[in-house]
Amino acid sequence: MGANLMIVEDDDRVRGALRVAMEDEGYEVAEAWEVDAALEHLRNHGEPDVMIVNLMLGDMDGFTCIREVRRDSDVPIIVISARDDTHDVVAALEAGADDFVSKPFVIKEISARMRALRRRARLAERDNGADDLPEPLTEIVLEDHSDHPLVLSPDGGLVRRGEEPLHLTVTEFRLLCELATNAGRVLSRGVLLERVWDGEFFGDERIVDVHVRRLRTKIERDPGAPRLVVTVRGLGYRFDVQSDRHEIAKISHGSS
Repeated sequence: MGANLMIVEDDDRVRGALRVAMEDEGYEVAEAWEVDAALEHLRNHGEPDVMIVNLMLGDMDGFTCIREVRRDSDVPIIVISARDDTHDVVAALEAGADDFVSKPFVIKEISARMRALRRRARLAERDNGADDLPEPLTEIVLEDHSDHPLVLSPDGGLVRRGEEPLHLTVTEFRLLCELATNAGRVLSRGVLLERVWDGEFFGDERIVDVHVRRLRTKIERDPGAPRLVVTVRGLGYRFDVQSDRHEIAKISHGSS
């Protein structure tokens, strides 16, 4: 069975062309021409493997669609839009999109971006299969200067503040893992694109900055004055562990 794709696009010609092309590549495609119809389909049929969302929709814009989906889903989302100025790109990514493609686009580019997103999602799902792992999981304490430490489990696909799991998208989680497992080292935007995006993002490197800002809002106590993910001006980003227990623990499967 092919992967499931949802296309949210109000232009019949664009939506139809995408559907035909994606079905030829083996996707099972669902269509929606407005946000309400898309959200209703998700409620009734569950989330797809990937979504393509246009920013310019009739009832509510694509930003609203993305934010609504992101309330309880980390499904990979590619935005397509004729609005390609920096403000719109950044706003779409900050709303929760994983990638942005400007119109007019080439179908092969859309396909390549979708394959890259699905590959990252599969890696996260594989790592999240804790019950199938023969070895105990590793937990990394990233910050423990409080009663609610920030703990990352790269193998388990989890990050939590105290006992409360944090909801990160696939891209945000892989970005956190890359930074945290290289704690103390400066990683350039180019290196992060190569490792987190598998070298298959060919757009603006500022996509890294946007995802870093989103990550900070979820893991930093004060995102405006970050202490964990630190900007090294002109070079990139460095993760500074705020813990005396970074060389962490092994935990048994099923333990809390």
